[in-house]
Amino acid sequence: MGSRAPVGFIGLGNMGGFMAKNLLKQGYPLIAFDVYPESLIEIQELGASIANNPAEVAEKVDKIVTMLPSSPNVIDVYLGNTGILKNVNPGTLLIDSSTIDPAVAKQVSAAAEKKGAIMLDAPVSGGINSAREATLTFMVGGKEEEFRAAKDILDCMGKNVVNTGPVGTGQAAKICNNMMLAISMIGCSETMNLGMRLGLDPKMLASIMNTSSGRSWASEVYNPVPGVLDNVPSSNDYQGGFGTALMTKDLSLAQTAATATSTATPLGSLAHQLYRVMCNRGLGNKDFSIAFQFLKEQTEV
Repeated sequence: MGSRAPVGFIGLGNMGGFMAKNLLKQGYPLIAFDVYPESLIEIQELGASIANNPAEVAEKVDKIVTMLPSSPNVIDVYLGNTGILKNVNPGTLLIDSSTIDPAVAKQVSAAAEKKGAIMLDAPVSGGINSAREATLTFMVGGKEEEFRAAKDILDCMGKNVVNTGPVGTGQAAKICNNMMLAISMIGCSETMNLGMRLGLDPKMLASIMNTSSGRSWASEVYNPVPGVLDNVPSSNDYQGGFGTALMTKDLSLAQTAATATSTATPLGSLAHQLYRVMCNRGLGNKDFSIAFQFLKEQTEV
């Protein structure tokens, strides 16, 4: 494999922690930072060096991956007083895998360009299991030559790495995908709930749907009914997976984009409203497939 240059990694949460480990497994020395020191314990034990802030990471590497919760976090990590762009070296490749507003991705990329650095937006799809298994899909916004420079690193963490076009289009693809995911999860949840109330066995109903025209990722791979599938959040009290609060955030981004482009998204809007209600009911930390349980409780007598 040969000697590899060190890579910076900022944001060692549920997704970022596994992504960083996969870079280590592929022989990349890491310099890591997270605002929560407890998130750095395991990666340090595996051999990563720890920085005190993003600016310190930027001093020591020429490639950085960030995986952060929201647009304000990205702005702070890149543009803050101890942010990456305070000390970034000219020519540094910055890969942001957060899911944020496309306008923020463009803003940060423009600021990086003024410092002589290159910033790509590269949000992911696949969830925690795919992060663990290095089978994520990366949707990468940036010029072709910059995409090629990032691909070697991204290939260590995913199996599908797609150049979506200019900076910001990675985020656009991600929020469109997640809007569809939320809509289909609600549809699957409604359908499974109705079938069960009509006396159908949920495993049998799922089997019929998954060999018929109603088939979807939500029904086949991530079924929201407890016990239909093993090793999915619904069969683990909706723990792990992709949080309802994060799905709500992504749906909010989609609605902001829809408003900005005068695009009619009635089902996306309704999905956003439903997930906001779920968060208000204290379900924000549960996996987004909790939609089934939420809808089931609305119809119980």
